[in-house]
Amino acid sequence: MDEISIIGLDIAKNVFQVHGIDCSGEPVVRQQLKRGRVLGFFGKLPPCLVGMEACATSHHWAREIEKLGHEVRMMPPRYVKPYLKRNKNDAADAEAICEAVQRPTMRFVPIKSPVQQSVLMLHRTRQLFVHQRTTLINAIRAHMAEFGVVAGVGRNGVEALLKIVSEGEDECIPPAARECLMALATQLELVKRQILEADRRVLAWHRSSKVSKRLEAIPGVGPLVATALVASIPDPHVFRSGRDMSAWIGLVPKQNSTGGKERLGNISKAGNRYLRKLLVIGALSVIRRAKILGYTKHPWLVRLMERRSTMIAAIALANKIARMAWAMMARNETYRTPLAQPA
Repeated sequence: MDEISIIGLDIAKNVFQVHGIDCSGEPVVRQQLKRGRVLGFFGKLPPCLVGMEACATSHHWAREIEKLGHEVRMMPPRYVKPYLKRNKNDAADAEAICEAVQRPTMRFVPIKSPVQQSVLMLHRTRQLFVHQRTTLINAIRAHMAEFGVVAGVGRNGVEALLKIVSEGEDECIPPAARECLMALATQLELVKRQILEADRRVLAWHRSSKVSKRLEAIPGVGPLVATALVASIPDPHVFRSGRDMSAWIGLVPKQNSTGGKERLGNISKAGNRYLRKLLVIGALSVIRRAKILGYTKHPWLVRLMERRSTMIAAIALANKIARMAWAMMARNETYRTPLAQPA
């Protein structure tokens, strides 16, 4: 046990797999551990390098193992997969992790703090409530359309339908159906209150974070986007540049280049889907406002929109926003407003 220098740990719900090697690369330990024995096992070892995949519960285990004096490095699972030999099982996974963590060009995932994980959980909870609100609205519209009651799109249309259900003046809707619609309306009202409460909590955390408040100065970045950026990126210095961070989010084209010829396709969508969606929505709001006011502070955006569609321009602007956010986070800078140009 004293000779172990590197350990590959394959984590799970209850059964963990350990693969440890010595300084010469020879396997020293291959062992299964139950959940309750993991910390006791690492507590008896001298400080060593522990590699694991960045997956569910990985940040918790990384923090706990680091408290015992070990160095923990987490890797994206897709970067570990090439080191897997033949069949997939827990022992082979742990061996692949142990091999991958030694590579000098491997990219590692920063360990998130409990506060950052809590903020991300708040975002995911809000996203779930928003999804449930959309589901309930669609259900109310569909059920009432079966009885010939249809309203316009948007919030006003939904409110008109709910008013018909609550007042009970339309005789086309049978009593049994009305009771079901009342239940859906009650659930919709509850979900709306939960979304407002989640927004309040996000805004409170945003006001308590200096970095998040600085990011809000970027056009297209509000409290929701700023808090998601701060919570998702514990250490911006893991990216060499803002381009690396925008590539990690998935806002750059796919490459299929060879022989000195560059072939670029659609955006990769290879990163954080939620963060990418927020940035694109923020970019669309900037473009929409520029069209209404007739000017913009991004002259390159005007030239791009003259020859490409609005969505392509929005993705390019989202890429730009991500790069500006990285510069402000990594260099502790404030946003510098460019001069306005005709739109």
